[in-house]
Amino acid sequence: MLLLIDAGNTRIKWGIPHHQQLPAPAKPAWLTITSVAHDDTDQLVAAWQQYPVSKVLISNVAGVEVKARLTALVTRAFPSVVVEWFASQAQCAGLQNHYLNPQQLGCDRFASAIAAAYLYPQQHVIVATCGTATTVDAVTAQAEFVGGMILPGLKLMAESLARNTAQLPQVAESIQVDQPFANNTDQAIVSGCIHAQAGAITLAYQSLQKKQAESVICLISGGAAPYLLPHLPFQCDHIANLVLTGLFVVAQSVSS
Repeated sequence: MLLLIDAGNTRIKWGIPHHQQLPAPAKPAWLTITSVAHDDTDQLVAAWQQYPVSKVLISNVAGVEVKARLTALVTRAFPSVVVEWFASQAQCAGLQNHYLNPQQLGCDRFASAIAAAYLYPQQHVIVATCGTATTVDAVTAQAEFVGGMILPGLKLMAESLARNTAQLPQVAESIQVDQPFANNTDQAIVSGCIHAQAGAITLAYQSLQKKQAESVICLISGGAAPYLLPHLPFQCDHIANLVLTGLFVVAQSVSS
């Protein structure tokens, strides 16, 4: 049984797929999938031990301390299983990585791009992942990762304004805005943050469409995705747990 782990900056997501092999572009069906905050990782061992795990694949962008903690937890849960750490490279699971230094690309972004190429074969895709940071990446129909943008996530943008501007209140990113021109400060902050995010995704979508002179699919994931979807001027597919899907694709490409 396969245990997949996505260690992000805010939470640690993990899942166990029903099957270890599926033909593309079938999405993995999950036996279980959930997440915990970094402070709650001690509960993971008991949760994992309910399953006969024989392989563990992890994407970690949360730093060396989290890597050490996850290594220890997996070892406690499954003493005979060796942890495999997913890392970006020039080519993996059929996707070409065109980053100037392929290893520098965040492994979560690479996993998401692999998932996009798998789910939408021979199609141009914009992959927007909206979490602590927002990343907006381009994958071509030729299964090439072109590159992308990184900007502060929705919550981080709002908190930065509150922290660095004395007269502005701290607001939650969940405040809804119906139009860009807000008539109070709280909503004006949220409107600015939301439309900055949506504007970056829209620019990427239009730029890839113009460059390829073909239709483009927009794929969005991450905790802030539901807040941004109503403000995007085109159809966008919302897929949760995109990194875990990418790890699933990597795992089955290695074992096939």
